[in-house]
Amino acid sequence: MSFYMEQTAQASFDGFVCEELAESVVDFCLRHENFPFEAEVNLTLVDDCGIQEMNRTYRQIDRPTDVLSFPMLAYDAPGDFSFLKQEREEDFNPDTGEVMLGDIVISADKVKEQAAAYGHSERREFAFLIVHSMLHLFGYDHMESAEAAVMEEKQRQILDAMDIGRDDASGKERIGQS
Repeated sequence: MSFYMEQTAQASFDGFVCEELAESVVDFCLRHENFPFEAEVNLTLVDDCGIQEMNRTYRQIDRPTDVLSFPMLAYDAPGDFSFLKQEREEDFNPDTGEVMLGDIVISADKVKEQAAAYGHSERREFAFLIVHSMLHLFGYDHMESAEAAVMEEKQRQILDAMDIGRDDASGKERIGQS
């Protein structure tokens, strides 16, 4: 797996190193969902102004959001990776041979704000947003109630398997095995 992280905003979180946690969560999601190839994922950490600009540009919504996902693959069905066996050139990085899953953009400001609002750790909020975005990169969505139920259950399963619950206020790294 290739994981690339860029920070365009200064962010320090309580009790964890964001790049280490992010890479662990991405790797765990790939294994949990049985992704059949090596993958490439990019994460950019921005402030509210940066994510608002992107939200306005790409979604025509002029306000900050917590996370944006930019999948590179088109799925017939969420979580069905069988189409990758055809090995279409455009799905693979020619330099590494890895599947280019897509990009994740997270607002560091929203991580802090939402962790406080929901009464859990910044670590839990950051991990949740990455899991949520990874599921989007796997083709899942939450526009319809049935889709949302599937996605919410997968988020819960992954976070539970990683031992990162809503009551996680310890800031300790407790990433489980799949």
